[in-house]
Amino acid sequence: MTDLALPRPRPSWTAPLTRASTWRALLPFLSLVAILVPIFLINPRTMSYFGLNLMLGLAIPIMFATLAQMCMLTVNDLDLGIGAYVGFVTCVAATWLVDEPLLGIAVLLGGVLAYAAAGALIHWRNVPSLVVTLGMSFVWLGLAILVLPSPGGASPAWLRAAMGWKPPFVPLPILVAIGLAALVHLFLMRSALGSVLRGAGGNPKAIARAGWSLFKIRVGLYALAGVFGLLSGLSLLGLSTSGDANIAQRYTLLSIAGAILGGCDFVGGRVSPVGAVTGALVLTLAGSLLTFMRISPDWQIGAQGAILIIVLALRALTSRRRR
Repeated sequence: MTDLALPRPRPSWTAPLTRASTWRALLPFLSLVAILVPIFLINPRTMSYFGLNLMLGLAIPIMFATLAQMCMLTVNDLDLGIGAYVGFVTCVAATWLVDEPLLGIAVLLGGVLAYAAAGALIHWRNVPSLVVTLGMSFVWLGLAILVLPSPGGASPAWLRAAMGWKPPFVPLPILVAIGLAALVHLFLMRSALGSVLRGAGGNPKAIARAGWSLFKIRVGLYALAGVFGLLSGLSLLGLSTSGDANIAQRYTLLSIAGAILGGCDFVGGRVSPVGAVTGALVLTLAGSLLTFMRISPDWQIGAQGAILIIVLALRALTSRRRR
């Protein structure tokens, strides 16, 4: 008579591990709820289609900028020039893209190639990304001022129409957030290539031993960051209808804060596209909440920083529980 093999009970430590991981994943969404509830309580009219569309109007360019920063974090790098680059895109699109479309398209594509070249330089010479991207920020700002010395220009008609589109039932920023989060999540988190890209930040030696080129991965992710930055600048121009070299200076810090708030880490290739998009929404709504609370704009940046510190503290607690 043979004995039946009974399943072994799970170790007791797996339950807290699962709970801690779940809390870490849910933290961006809980932060979003924690921002929305007081906004709805203070001003119930914001629960309407018009209210949500008005509050989230500037969320689209911030989402693109946050995803650009997330591409850098995938390979443990950081972009300190994304804000200046977004401003450069608005200046080129507000002038050359309107007056000389072919020249404007060529210059904008050249910006994406410049991002790829920066990735190549960082990999070849082993230069810290902070140094290169900080230097590039001055380049982008100088070029933007040369193209458009003072705020002005005009947004292309097709761009204004795209950003001004009002779909039925659901505001455009919410549809863009859902679509962006789903597409980037499927590519980066569910595809074989996405696993390789994330592995380049988590375990580059293993990826190299498997035959993948770390150089091509970094260059590709930098180019993808340039594309997201380009889309951020175009969407911002469609909303503002004029270009300005300094219009997106805050986007550098907002993109870093949105990515980190959304669950991305500075090292290890740990990123979350859905969390990054959610983090961008949280930072956008935080500005609306502080406005409803009649907090001076001079204090709003500090208040947004306090929100980020609180979320990071909660993440640190969940990480400690996991360990």
